[in-house]
Amino acid sequence: MGDKLLEIENLSVNFHTPEGIARAVDGVGFTLATGETVGLVGESGCGKSVTALSILGLIPSPPGQIEAGEIRFDGQNLLDLDNESLRNMRGRYISMIFQEPMTSLNPVLTIGRQVAEPLMIHQGLKRAAAFERAAEWLDRVKIPAAAKRLKDYPHELSGGMRQRVMIAMAMVCGPKLLIADEPTTALDVTIQAQILSLMTDLKEEVAMSVLLITHDLGVVAQMASRVMVMYAGQIVEEAGVVDVFDHPFHPYTRGLLKSAPRTAYPGNRSRRLIEIPGTVPPLTRQLVGCKFTERCRHSFELCRQQQPTLFQISSGHRARCWLMKYPQNRRDDA
Repeated sequence: MGDKLLEIENLSVNFHTPEGIARAVDGVGFTLATGETVGLVGESGCGKSVTALSILGLIPSPPGQIEAGEIRFDGQNLLDLDNESLRNMRGRYISMIFQEPMTSLNPVLTIGRQVAEPLMIHQGLKRAAAFERAAEWLDRVKIPAAAKRLKDYPHELSGGMRQRVMIAMAMVCGPKLLIADEPTTALDVTIQAQILSLMTDLKEEVAMSVLLITHDLGVVAQMASRVMVMYAGQIVEEAGVVDVFDHPFHPYTRGLLKSAPRTAYPGNRSRRLIEIPGTVPPLTRQLVGCKFTERCRHSFELCRQQQPTLFQISSGHRARCWLMKYPQNRRDDA
């Protein structure tokens, strides 16, 4: 694994709403090495996408505002850059596959125009050369009759095809970092497998890093080498992918794993999924202690009084839970 490509320290992002200040990201910090794939998982509303948009400088302001922290990419703090410098960075060095390609693609522009545009802006290619390269990338992402698809509009393509177009757009300039935000949402299993295989192949080909944002633990197991579990704007557990699946520590991580559907069980008997009770607390609520307390069957008085830090469990494995210091309070898991 190479040097640190991305370093985030104490990132906090707030949104000013009529209900009050919503703390979408609360003191998040992590690193991403060159050539590494890291998964960022958690329920909807936990701050995963806001973290990604902060890296790209795409937090809408107002109402959003980055209150604190640093985002260093190749040693440079992206929060110190002006808008023009950030625009030059996006698509060229850092790219993102956004959720829902039907709404992310411009419905009034052809596929060819949208894939070729980064090449014309960042690499100075003429229109003909950019469209030729765009056709090559559509072919590389396994879109049939790629040259003919350049004139198509997004509504003329299937969901899987639009997702492939998004991948081509994100990777056409050979970025150092790819942020994939739910890249397989709403795709059937066959298309999902093809998309993941394609992303893995292209990642190895251009030697880039990937920040994979998803709630699908199966996708994480297939692609990532390291996992960060996010809850209510904070990272609550971070470890290698094997440790997270084989030795999860935080009650929230355990809950996510137990609530994931599986296709087969010992004796070929199905069982009911074990859901995590309750919901993610409103981001406008100011919580004194651990943010997972109200949903945690292991919580005790300290959890309600003081917020835990990320405790070191083993090399490369950390968890934000008081059970690390007071393991006697853990109840037997059902």
